[in-house]
Amino acid sequence: MHFTDLDRYDYALPPELIRKVPLEPRDSARLFVYDTATDATSFDTFRNLAEHLPKESFLVLNDTRVRPVRLWLKKPTGGKIEVFVLVNEWDGKGLIPALVDRKIAEGDRLSLPNGDGLVAERQEGPRFLFRLESDRPLFELLDEYGLTPVPHYLETAALLDEISLRARYQTVFASAGASVAAPTASLHFTDSVFASLAAKGIGRTAITLDVGQGTFAPLSESSFRTGKLHREFVTVSSESATALNAAKAVRKNLVAVGTTVARTLETVVRDGRFASFRGPIDTFIYPPHHFQAVDILITNFHLPKTSLMLLVDAFLQDKKAKKSVMDLYQIAIQERFSFYSFGDSLLIV
Repeated sequence: MHFTDLDRYDYALPPELIRKVPLEPRDSARLFVYDTATDATSFDTFRNLAEHLPKESFLVLNDTRVRPVRLWLKKPTGGKIEVFVLVNEWDGKGLIPALVDRKIAEGDRLSLPNGDGLVAERQEGPRFLFRLESDRPLFELLDEYGLTPVPHYLETAALLDEISLRARYQTVFASAGASVAAPTASLHFTDSVFASLAAKGIGRTAITLDVGQGTFAPLSESSFRTGKLHREFVTVSSESATALNAAKAVRKNLVAVGTTVARTLETVVRDGRFASFRGPIDTFIYPPHHFQAVDILITNFHLPKTSLMLLVDAFLQDKKAKKSVMDLYQIAIQERFSFYSFGDSLLIV
């Protein structure tokens, strides 16, 4: 596949199919089920997920936390500036990478309402690196002054208050790491769904991939030339690696919940075995690709011409499915499924 083939992954979406406000309860989202062995499609709700998974399944989730990284700071001239703090790329001690929505000068001090601030140290392309001027930790300041980084196309900030957004643009099991976007395929899970999976004997484990802004970035020709995407930090604990190997040893189907999990598993597996891992990955999965780890995929409906769509199509091709990702998306549009971050879910078995 080449960069010029991206046009095959474009589609027109009626605006009303972009869900701006998340459903309550979470598991009331619709579920599109595609069986690659029989070419059968069916429709249900996410709360019934357990009914559509083989008993010999094992879930892998991304337990990363979304941080409130969108700040409105005061410029030296008195104007306001939006700063998007890239906590997923920060090492926790050095300069802080961030995106800014307008021009600033090196050395400018951008102030929080309490007087604390960020000082622009230097620029790297369209981004700035900042030095924190505060006795308080960055995450503490973000928790107090930051806003949830929902994508701008959702316009959700005007529809939900910040407290509601922080809870809703977050998985119920988030526990580690620092992301600037949610692993959206996991937003539908509830305690009730987990209980029904456990009742069927379906276990689970988690990895941590700190989702970055690159997940929404347009693909470039260099991505196809190098086979690399944006870098994102991943942690696979020794406990998770042991659980994954145990599941594979008894021939359980590994269910990747989301493209972040699929990319992680396909990156760290070696000859069918998993080991603990901590570090960046930049794997770009697009057709053709042989999946060594993932047997079943749960995902949402993604923006056109994105790496996420290409990964799903690669998975379908590897399963020798009769339908492509574009075929499934057209069916979803005809059936009035909702798309994007707060949209409905797609299960490929």
